[in-house]
Amino acid sequence: MTNKTRLTFLGTGTSQGVPMIGCCCEVCSSVDPRDKRLRASVFVEHEGLKILVDAGPDFRQQMLREGISHVDAILLTHNHKDHTGGLDDIRAFNYLEKRATDIYCEKYVEDSLRMEYSYAFAENKYPGAPEWRVHMIDENPFEINGVKIIPIRGRHYKLPVLGFRFGNIAYCTDMNHIPEEEFEKLKGLEHFVINCVRRGHHISHFALEGALKVAEKVGARHTWLTHLSHQLPRHVDLTEELPEGVLPAYDGLVIKA
Repeated sequence: MTNKTRLTFLGTGTSQGVPMIGCCCEVCSSVDPRDKRLRASVFVEHEGLKILVDAGPDFRQQMLREGISHVDAILLTHNHKDHTGGLDDIRAFNYLEKRATDIYCEKYVEDSLRMEYSYAFAENKYPGAPEWRVHMIDENPFEINGVKIIPIRGRHYKLPVLGFRFGNIAYCTDMNHIPEEEFEKLKGLEHFVINCVRRGHHISHFALEGALKVAEKVGARHTWLTHLSHQLPRHVDLTEELPEGVLPAYDGLVIKA
């Protein structure tokens, strides 16, 4: 059976990335490339589509590192800057392809973009401003060019956010709660990606213990932890302590289903 879905981790770090500016801890000082984490984002190739999930401040670097020269659509999980701060650099795709880039997001996310990137929505645009075509989505399944995508509703403290399922791979970041009814959408997965910021408790993210409980409930064959901070152990040490079937993701990792 051929793989229909391929997901590349563009970034697996928190909002400040790893290493964090000014920090000399063991993780931030690690020479292991798997401990060098850009802001969280993934590139998904699914049934002929090339989809970017989130475009944070490291967007340009991530595109160049992975040699990505085209995206069919950008899906935004929510409106925080570490997930939208690179959207101005879409101008490169606009210039090369002579078309606007399709962005799929919730209404409150578009409202935020209209404030932060007012020049991109201006009636009389500055020449060279990014060109976006925004599509409204919510937790209901939608299609891009006939390809079905299933959003997963979650909460990021009190903020509603979306994860996404592409075939047998699901990606959920920046959550600390998934409503019970959403778990139906996560059945039968080959790969499940979930955020895990540190141990103990975090007000707006799953911490390690909570992420493992969700992973056990989902029951995917493979679970990958992302949005990792320097408060967790180095990649090599964290790998050794995780249960079977659960591993920390790292920048550049590719998974297939």
